[in-house]
Amino acid sequence: MGLDMYLTKHVYVGAEYEHRDVTGTIDISVGGKKLPVNFNKVSEIIEQAGYWRKANHIHAWFVKNVQDGKDNCGEYYVTEETMQKLLDTVNKILDNHALAEELLPTQEGFFFGGTAYDDYYFSDLEDTKKILEEALESSGDFYYRSSW
Repeated sequence: MGLDMYLTKHVYVGAEYEHRDVTGTIDISVGGKKLPVNFNKVSEIIEQAGYWRKANHIHAWFVKNVQDGKDNCGEYYVTEETMQKLLDTVNKILDNHALAEELLPTQEGFFFGGTAYDDYYFSDLEDTKKILEEALESSGDFYYRSSW
């Protein structure tokens, strides 16, 4: 129980449309048992691009800058420009820790984790930097959602 946060990457495949000329196979097994997937019906592939646990300062940033202040566990589209804006903010704070409270303040909440500007806070920033750099190097549509 607690704040879980996800950045997912959605890639449109459209294999169900013959004119797209999409070819390939998907071979998946779970626990040693094959999971049947009809590739010709694959419309979209969704992968986890990032995951945070109780990084309330990152969550608060997404609520303010992506979700129009609505903290409702919904799924919200994240533009490349928005990811770059967060990455720029993270980099500024990693370069100067004194900017943390001003640029990326913590947020209290029900099982949202600590609110100190400590090693955990800055570790979350390092994780966020890696997540965003990898996302910005790839293509696809990105979405943020949270749950608690």
